[in-house]
Amino acid sequence: MECAGKGSGTRCLGPARKRCGRCGAVSYCSASHQISHWKVHREECERLEQQMKNLDLLNDFPFTFSQESTVQISEKQETRCSFLRKRGIHQVGLWVCECRCGASVTSFGNSRLESDTWNLSNILCPCRGPSSPIAKALCSWKDYYEWRCIPFQSPVSLLLHWPLTVYHSVQLAGLGSLTSEISKLCIHYLGPEKELLQLAVFGELRALFPGVFVQIELIGPAVPHHRDGDKIDLHSYAHCIEQDCDCRYKNENTSCSICHTSSAVTLQLHRGYYHERFLDISEDSHPHLVIAPNAGIAAYASWLPTIELIKEINVPAVFSDYCEEACNLAACCINAVTNQPPRLPIQLNPFRQPMVVEDSPLHLPCYSNCFLFAM
Repeated sequence: MECAGKGSGTRCLGPARKRCGRCGAVSYCSASHQISHWKVHREECERLEQQMKNLDLLNDFPFTFSQESTVQISEKQETRCSFLRKRGIHQVGLWVCECRCGASVTSFGNSRLESDTWNLSNILCPCRGPSSPIAKALCSWKDYYEWRCIPFQSPVSLLLHWPLTVYHSVQLAGLGSLTSEISKLCIHYLGPEKELLQLAVFGELRALFPGVFVQIELIGPAVPHHRDGDKIDLHSYAHCIEQDCDCRYKNENTSCSICHTSSAVTLQLHRGYYHERFLDISEDSHPHLVIAPNAGIAAYASWLPTIELIKEINVPAVFSDYCEEACNLAACCINAVTNQPPRLPIQLNPFRQPMVVEDSPLHLPCYSNCFLFAM
């Protein structure tokens, strides 16, 4: 963990081992750095103190591996690499960017980005359509796993947090009932990075929104130049590892067995910032919802014109980030631009990724898509 006072003047004197005595969320290399940083830290110290009281809630997941993927990684008894390696999914297929030594989007050069294989047996992954419709809105990983008949030792939630966060955002934005009335749902998805190597997992939206054609425009600077404008039609679910599984041929049928109507997902990639590309994209695809996962709004000035645009088009927008404090800072930035508080207050995402981020800058555990709020 880095010294919270790094860059505030004098050079750090060693490892950051001196924690703030009040919040316990940040550490310093020395008493002098702690004193010099207080004028900055005092603005956040009380908030962080409250957030530290929610550690158990942040780490609360229903999986058999929860202790291993949360506390043990935080305490460096395990790593993301070792977790994946034990399950035979380290550096393969959809899992290739889920650890520190993994690939990045830019490392793929001019090759195709996406894999469509879970590298798991069909017992452990949702490679086929659901056996029953959703009886009521899914509110937790437990709800989802039980509905999809997936055992709780399966690690698929580590990737399915992307489409499940989309699903949950639709519910939060009050569009859940709308999906039963419309044939097409259009979402503008801002700032994709890792997702670009895991696009096949968005095929699960077929099961989550049966009978609805889901169109997602993925817009961001991480989209490679050679993929700008690419369209990916997901008429199937990501495959299991078994060659004789019927997911290899049943998925080709685009009819939803539950609702007996067409159900498919189309993704289109756009390189650039949303405020630069919106006019071109919206000609054919005006959004019902804007989603910005792990947005980092307070960290990037490029968000300001995008926030102004979202306010102007008056479309619901849901943002997520790795920790509650990042969402607090983001909400302050949005309020400064819009003069309005969040439409939905900051709240824990029940479908956050259940594996802690390694080397967090805070003693608070951070998770991908951890907290949500909306404007």
